[in-house]
Amino acid sequence: QVQLVESGGGLVQAGGSLRLSCVVSGRAFSRYVMGWFRQAPGKEREFVAAINWSGGTTFYADSVKGRFTISRDNAKNTVYLQMNSLKPEDTADYYCAADGSPTAAKSGSRYLYWGPGTQVTVSS
Repeated sequence: QVQLVESGGGLVQAGGSLRLSCVVSGRAFSRYVMGWFRQAPGKEREFVAAINWSGGTTFYADSVKGRFTISRDNAKNTVYLQMNSLKPEDTADYYCAADGSPTAAKSGSRYLYWGPGTQVTVSS
């Protein structure tokens, strides 16, 4: 059973930073494509960022490119999302996802495992 646990969410002022972490149980983490998704109130879930197994390839939504950075530490079974220059429109529940498709890393439907989410609120 693969379990994901996110942490690092909270309340921050616009322009501030947060770093989200996601710890994944199990021995297969280093083989997983990992992704971050978010869902704002009343909106559909959307892709934020993804990273391949080695960390050598990353993908970003246009809305976060240049502000967010995804990274991973395979020795710690952990993926991170560094969020800088936060905007009120970044307010959402953020979800970590594991075992995505390397050819469809932006597609949430292609991920097998999901965490419960962590809330991020950006005040103006």
